[in-house]
Amino acid sequence: MKVSLSIYLLLLGGQLLVAQSTISDSEDMRFNAQVKKDTVLLRRILSDDLVYIHSNALVETKSDFLHSISTGNITYNSMQPEPGRTIRKYGKTGISNGIVQVKGLIQGKPFEVRLRYTAVYVKQKKNWRLVSWQSTKIP
Repeated sequence: MKVSLSIYLLLLGGQLLVAQSTISDSEDMRFNAQVKKDTVLLRRILSDDLVYIHSNALVETKSDFLHSISTGNITYNSMQPEPGRTIRKYGKTGISNGIVQVKGLIQGKPFEVRLRYTAVYVKQKKNWRLVSWQSTKIP
């Protein structure tokens, strides 16, 4: 029985990873996936119609965002959310507001920013997926 369960869990693979129960779980998974350059996981937790607005006003689609990460155009070395994130749910839609400290590289040049963000999630196929992100630099 243990062997069968182990094999079953292995077959599920990444599906278990995206079976998050809360919006904050999904957001934390996404931050970690961005740091790890895990585009396979990101592909699963980002909605196909994603609109990702960076703090420099650059707007990316899901494919643009994944391409930027996979090519190294942007590298996230760390994404540390600060305490105090608020999440509101409206049926199958959720809105997260918070502050995150981000360190990384853009086209090989280091950056470090503190961002205030709004993230919109929609529950699709039992998982919370990011449909919109907009962030602003905190001076």
